[in-house]
Amino acid sequence: MTGYYDYILGLIPAALIGITLALTLVGLPVVSAVPVGATVAIGLMGHAMFLKGPVPETPSIETNGFGAESGVDRSTQSPGLSAQNAD
Repeated sequence: MTGYYDYILGLIPAALIGITLALTLVGLPVVSAVPVGATVAIGLMGHAMFLKGPVPETPSIETNGFGAESGVDRSTQSPGLSAQNAD
């Protein structure tokens, strides 16, 4: 299954080479066509990193990411007492 980042990885060299080639065939000098293609490729990279950047997976409901239960209300417990030694 291909995803967004697979397409981006394919479009980066395609944009650099394809746009440079197309602009060269139209009559623009290579010295001017390469920066235009590179700007588009950099724009794709910037979009993939900052606008639609990878997001870390959210932890499950049972844990808060540190292995502790997230549903436990710790505000009612004394700072030095836990559930086991509260007796």
